[in-house]
Amino acid sequence: MKLLVSGGAGFIGSNFIHYWLKNNSSDEIINLDKLSYAGNLDNLKDVETNDNYRFVQGDICDRDLVRALMKDIDVVVHLAAESHVDRSIQNSEDFIRTNVEGTRVLLDEAKRAGVSRFHHVSTDEVFGALSFQDAPFNENTPYDPRSPYSASKAASDHLVRAYFHTHNLPITISNCSNNYGPYQYPEKLIPLFISNLIEGKKIPVYGNGQNIRDWIHVDDHSLGIEAIIKKGKIGETYCLGGNSEYSNLEITKKIIKIMNTDDSMIEYVKDRAGHDLRYAIDYSKAKRELAWEPKISLDEGLKDTVSWYRENTAWWKKLKV
Repeated sequence: MKLLVSGGAGFIGSNFIHYWLKNNSSDEIINLDKLSYAGNLDNLKDVETNDNYRFVQGDICDRDLVRALMKDIDVVVHLAAESHVDRSIQNSEDFIRTNVEGTRVLLDEAKRAGVSRFHHVSTDEVFGALSFQDAPFNENTPYDPRSPYSASKAASDHLVRAYFHTHNLPITISNCSNNYGPYQYPEKLIPLFISNLIEGKKIPVYGNGQNIRDWIHVDDHSLGIEAIIKKGKIGETYCLGGNSEYSNLEITKKIIKIMNTDDSMIEYVKDRAGHDLRYAIDYSKAKRELAWEPKISLDEGLKDTVSWYRENTAWWKKLKV
């Protein structure tokens, strides 16, 4: 197959490209990435000389470029997105442009080119927030986005489904829980905390640290995307979760323990505006229909992630403000 991956120089995108080329070595990948602040070609040094890989710097909102690249493409894996909640609170303009308008351009050109699959990677944040007692999100959970970021992703999900119903575009969608692993931009919680501790700095925990997230290793996410592309039903949505619900404070203390320091490194800071209490994913549909489930435990994944950031200080130091 020939794949067009949007946002392939980002955290999830670059890990997906590594995964796909390793496990589908005869396939070709075109990586279209704007190289905004979170896009980083250093993430892909290991594959840049691979004959089956090609990088193109460009904007998914650039219709002419997207049209040219879409020729002979079998599968689109749409990962390009502005994704940081705090940044969307400060200024939502780029989120609406990239996440909504960019998705529309890709959909139009995928329809025009007659691709065999358009897979759209979304987030569990489109479903809103859960209380401590609520059942986890599933594919039938009503949308209730609560930040400009999640609202823009919800809009893109609706567009993708609309193109399936209106134009018979062969789409699938995945809504995934919080990812972690190598190459994650150090503004995010886990790499921020790891890199701060390496630097001897305190780690900032929002509020009382009781907000809960479901964590999934990025390699398990890549495995899930592959399962959807190869076995998923056209028009369907699949929720991918890590079966690892922990509060931010619990994650913090796990990292502290792995890095042999203590709670004196925790600094409680003012809570984020509109901070969602809890996210959790019921991935039983993916397990039932795709035989997919996460393989990497949080404790194992965190240890490997800490090791990666310790061994790759040159990668993240130049990215931290």
